[in-house]
Amino acid sequence: MNLENYHLIRWALTLVFLHRATFTLVPVCLPECICLSQTQVICNAGGLQEIPKKELPLSVEHLSLTRNQFLVIKSDSFAGLRYLRKLSLDGNNISIIKPFAFRGLPRLRELSIQQTSLATVSQFAFAGLQNITAIYLSYNKIKRIESYAFAGTSNLKLLVLTNNPLHRIERHAFSGLNNVERIHLPSGIRMIEPDAFDGLDTVGYIKLAFMDLPGLSTGMFKGLTNIGVFSIQESDLGILEGSAFNGMSLIKNFNILNNKIDAIDYFNISEEQKIGHLKIQGNHILEIPKTDALLIEVEKLTVTSNHFPCNCHIHSLLEGPLTNGSVNEFIAKNFCISPLEVNGLPMSTLDVEGIGRCEDDLSKGSLDDYKYSISRSCELGVFRNLLALPFTVLLHSLVIR
Repeated sequence: MNLENYHLIRWALTLVFLHRATFTLVPVCLPECICLSQTQVICNAGGLQEIPKKELPLSVEHLSLTRNQFLVIKSDSFAGLRYLRKLSLDGNNISIIKPFAFRGLPRLRELSIQQTSLATVSQFAFAGLQNITAIYLSYNKIKRIESYAFAGTSNLKLLVLTNNPLHRIERHAFSGLNNVERIHLPSGIRMIEPDAFDGLDTVGYIKLAFMDLPGLSTGMFKGLTNIGVFSIQESDLGILEGSAFNGMSLIKNFNILNNKIDAIDYFNISEEQKIGHLKIQGNHILEIPKTDALLIEVEKLTVTSNHFPCNCHIHSLLEGPLTNGSVNEFIAKNFCISPLEVNGLPMSTLDVEGIGRCEDDLSKGSLDDYKYSISRSCELGVFRNLLALPFTVLLHSLVIR
């Protein structure tokens, strides 16, 4: 073999090697997709109507399927893509996510389903995502979250549901979520079923804002435990039932901010619930709760910038636990909502002692004492009248008796 033939054969073998190497490194790619590598595939605006899981490389880590024609995400739609870490389904026409749609994705960390037609987060839709970090569900048409929608999604850190017309949260909707750092819920919630937050354990931050509720009812926050910040704010809360807060515990910061509250039937937070800082600020409360309707046993209580009725019930308010032991500080930092002539004025501008007490503010003991004093006064009055009579008349009346 001469030198020229040797170099020719070597060059040919090199081409074969490079061809095989290229074939193994670059996957066969769908016409609707761009395969940047074996780990990154983009199938955006490709007109796909089904998840092409059989045509995708098993080694894919980042998969984008935005702006296609997916209507339904079926159960196990991505099974087999065990290395998938980031998945985007934004901008599709998704209306249904079947139970366990994302099962079989042990390494998935981030899932985005935004700007779709999704109206209901169905039962078990996101179940089994054991290692997921973030789920983005903003800008959809979600009106309901069904029970156990996130069952088994135990390591989720961020759940974003903002910009949805969410009207109803069903019981056990968040059951199975443990150790979540932040949950962002949308405004406009109209119905929270009892036990809706049951099983929601160890959350850094939850905010419920701009709700329109008929009231906070029994069991609404039952099971909500070990929370860093829990805020109820900028909402029409209707009537507060004290039992609404039964069953929630270990809340470091509990905020009730800038709400409209028609009345407080009973506000009950006991020492056993271990509430750290309760802040009641900026609320408009239309009826003053009775003193015996309030039980507030927290580590720290802040009550500022609220508007209360400044009528005959104000004495009940100032004698209750909301003043936190300092009436002067309370009236300096809170305001009147009624009567009209004092609306918006600080309570400190009133002559509180000059405001008469309401009859129903009298305690039973006080009322009994009052009745006794009236009865005693009557008896003494009769006795004095008898003494004022002439002796003969008095004797005659005694003889007749």
